[in-house]
Amino acid sequence: MESNKEKGAKGEQIANDYLIEKGYQILERNWRHHHLEVDIIASENALLHIIEVKTRHSLRYGLPEESITRDKMTFLKNAAEAYQFQHPYWKYIQFDVIAITIIGNDPREIFMIEDVYF
Repeated sequence: MESNKEKGAKGEQIANDYLIEKGYQILERNWRHHHLEVDIIASENALLHIIEVKTRHSLRYGLPEESITRDKMTFLKNAAEAYQFQHPYWKYIQFDVIAITIIGNDPREIFMIEDVYF
């Protein structure tokens, strides 16, 4: 039986592959700065994408994207600020969510929510 960490890593790999297929360049995976972490940092058309990946293996507790709280988005905003400070050439930024539902071993749905406001 997969641990939550293994399930999350599997979802992040699916999201990574999905983004590459869509033409994104992956800059970072599991980027950390102190206590802050971003699942995927990617670029597309001179735009920096800060991407949160949420994976569910059943819908018992709702859709994956429903688990993102205001606190999580504040956390991502702080992480993005730290990343931009370290990489000041990135002027334009967008927050995205990739919600993945996996049933058994197969991804049943990959849903990307672009330009999330909070």
